Amino acid sequence: MDLSGLQQRLRLIAGCRVVAVGDLMVDRFVYGEVARISPEAPIPVMARSRQIVMLGAAGNVARNVAALGAEVALVGVIGEDAGGREAKGLIGAGIEGYLIVDPDRPTTIKTRYVSAGQQLLRVDEESTAAVNGDVERRLVRTLADAARGARAILVSDYGKGLVTPAMMDAAHAAAKREGAVLIVDSKARSFERYGPVDVIKPNAAELAHATDLPTRTDAEIEAALARALELSPGKAVIVTRGGLGMSLAERGKAVQHFRRTPQEVADASGAGDTALASLGAALASGASLEAAIEVAMLAAGVVVQKAGTAVVTPDEMIEAEIVERVAPAEAKIASAERVVREAARWRERGLRVGFTNGCFDILHRGHIAYLAQAREWCDRLIVGLNSDRSVRALKGEGRPVNDLESRALVLAGLRSVDLVAPFDEDTPLRLIEAARPDVLIKGADYSLDGVVGREQVESWGGEVRLADLVEGHSTTAVIEKLSWRA
Repeated sequence: MDLSGLQQRLRLIAGCRVVAVGDLMVDRFVYGEVARISPEAPIPVMARSRQIVMLGAAGNVARNVAALGAEVALVGVIGEDAGGREAKGLIGAGIEGYLIVDPDRPTTIKTRYVSAGQQLLRVDEESTAAVNGDVERRLVRTLADAARGARAILVSDYGKGLVTPAMMDAAHAAAKREGAVLIVDSKARSFERYGPVDVIKPNAAELAHATDLPTRTDAEIEAALARALELSPGKAVIVTRGGLGMSLAERGKAVQHFRRTPQEVADASGAGDTALASLGAALASGASLEAAIEVAMLAAGVVVQKAGTAVVTPDEMIEAEIVERVAPAEAKIASAERVVREAARWRERGLRVGFTNGCFDILHRGHIAYLAQAREWCDRLIVGLNSDRSVRALKGEGRPVNDLESRALVLAGLRSVDLVAPFDEDTPLRLIEAARPDVLIKGADYSLDGVVGREQVESWGGEVRLADLVEGHSTTAVIEKLSWRA
């Protein structure tokens, strides 16, 4: 899908109604730092620093559909407990909540403990008993009402008891009545229980579990997909394969494999929900299965770069598609708005963000050493780069020797540099406030008191460090040497 096609598809999605139904969870992420092992047992001791809470499973599907701009109804069950009240409070703007209270079951809560970007432990509070009786009857009626006007019904079966035969019958009836596409994201042992749905969407491990076949290679995936269609009356199966993309099997057609450049994975939690939401929203907008898969792969590739159970916006998808189409160095050149988003993602993953700035006119040995040392003090380094106008204001007429685009591309080609952010102001203060770095770095020819942004960085708990300079190496010296030789 080209960029204009993606933009058009995202505009069409904004006019659709989608229903997300299935197991509902509260996802809690507790972040902290591990600096020692407990004297009581050989386990890490985590000093808790913060917590984020959001809806997971079917709730996360709804959040992702809403983030794409579509209208979404969320149908699920919660307990008559604090977790249920919390789940109700987490329903955000753009989501119609249809949550049925079951006093005989707890609200499903998953609590993950994370340090330095790694999960240390997950604690689950849940019941996997099937809903029944009056609760099931109320859910069936609610789904029928919520699905009015829907173009897609997305079923999240996490095996927590909501997706019963009666609920699947209700989903089929609503889909038939509305002419809606019906998709199931399944973790079940048997796909047969879903009936003739339009799409079943497992991941590779879930496909292997359902078919008792390996799913590592393309050939193994093809065999497992063929077996899945034998075992189920479903019309198509789409398997998500992480960095290997997605594969599609439709009855009577050869399996198609879809690839996309693998992204750095910060957290895969909820990535399947994002894939289901974007796949369903695209199909609701009238996209073909192939086009919807392209949208889903793009969305999932964005969300795995975020910490926690996250969502993807149209702007992020468009930006990711643009970055995908440019050279690696060009992809590092960022606006102030992108600096805000990237720095926030890095911090969510527990990464230390650094910031430095300069003209970097004629890149020389001193620059390389300086940036390498700056990168040693952080996990990700943002370089603020003076515009041509601001270089002239600092250095005088005749400078810069190299224009902004050339300087930015050369800087972005360095392994030590993660983002290059041009700025036109006389100081980089606006960029520093956008990045909110953990460490602000300048050369040792500055005093700490003279570093722009020091007060701001220290106010949010960051630090300022001065990097060593390589004696005898500067842009001015290079220009003087060239002039002398001329």
